[in-house]
Amino acid sequence: MIKKIIVTACFFLTLASFAQSGSASPYSYFGLGESRFKGTLENRSMAGVAIEQDSIHMNILNPASYGAIKLTTFTMGGGYTSTKMKSDKGDASAQRTTLDYMAVALSLGKMGVGFGLLPYSSVGYNIESLNSDPNGNNNRLTGSGGLNKAFLGLGYTIIPNLVVGADIQCNFGRINNSNLEFITSVPIGTQEQNKSDLNGFSMNFGVMYQGKINKKLNYYSSLTYMPQSTLTSSNTRTIATVQYNADFNVVVIDAIESELIRKDIKIPEKITFGAGIGRSRKWLVGTQIVYQNIGEGGNGINEAKNVSYENYSSYSLGGYYVPNYNVFSKYYQKITYRAGLKYGKTGTIVNSKSIDEKAITLGFGLPAGGSYLSNFNIGLEFGKRGTTANGLIQENYGSFSLSFSLNDKWFRQSKIN
Repeated sequence: MIKKIIVTACFFLTLASFAQSGSASPYSYFGLGESRFKGTLENRSMAGVAIEQDSIHMNILNPASYGAIKLTTFTMGGGYTSTKMKSDKGDASAQRTTLDYMAVALSLGKMGVGFGLLPYSSVGYNIESLNSDPNGNNNRLTGSGGLNKAFLGLGYTIIPNLVVGADIQCNFGRINNSNLEFITSVPIGTQEQNKSDLNGFSMNFGVMYQGKINKKLNYYSSLTYMPQSTLTSSNTRTIATVQYNADFNVVVIDAIESELIRKDIKIPEKITFGAGIGRSRKWLVGTQIVYQNIGEGGNGINEAKNVSYENYSSYSLGGYYVPNYNVFSKYYQKITYRAGLKYGKTGTIVNSKSIDEKAITLGFGLPAGGSYLSNFNIGLEFGKRGTTANGLIQENYGSFSLSFSLNDKWFRQSKIN
């Protein structure tokens, strides 16, 4: 049954990865768009902390974790986000629904394999600047698309409690940007449309180790390193004269398409380190730090004079608690309760102001019964991005996410008595 579910989910998620708009932020205009969380809901509910070698939950943030998987695991998640944006000039709101990831892990003894598909970044904005002067210029900026990541990873147990791993990532996607400029009293305007097709490969290496402090207490550590990689951006710009029809839709009168321009974008190296303590199948508290060097701002099309870039960094504190995982009654005692706090710099500076982000996360892991500990997960995240200072926009958002993790035994050797 799980095999049929995996095949069906792969098909639909592949289609959705091209169709969905995973962002509603004006800051997604810059660079490659709004960076998406690249882990499962279990880790996101702990503010991104991913340090434990889990035998039944997939950790796609560190490929070394595949060496600790003991069952075939299929996981898939999505969510709904509502954002309230405010500035000195007014307020606005936006909503979006997304499929966030799909992944499979296979246990092969001391070795484990993981593969899947998830968004890397998303572009989605609709900004309108209207002039009160009927002879003044008006602008409408829209953007969509993003970058996706398909990955294949391998983890291996060197000695008990020490696992290493690596994965290769195929990055691909398309970003569309449009700028419509017109004068209120004139029915004809100009439109600039930019299309960027992105593709490239990257690698990620990881190691995880856990040990005993005493009979009940464990310590955990995790390290990943992503070397610098390159994305190729194939850009096409179209300039058109447009006008509105009776339904107020834009109709192209005449268009000039420029030649294809290619640019290589350097994705800088990134390092992640996490550590924590806990009791197996009972509780865990950990912290995680992510650091990435300054990257290139964009693909040569979506650049702005008031924007610069800095190092990306993120700091997280999170964990979980299970009252009693093997109790037969009192279902609430088998629930995994998760929570976390995080703060980070997105790496973008607008109007000389760093765009920071802070959030609180909550989550619940609900056992689905059966002999292989499949489960459903609910996650909540409430955060703030940006500021109203220096003429900028502050985003206050709330996210509700759902995921499921199905577990089974594959590659079992049949015995005949």
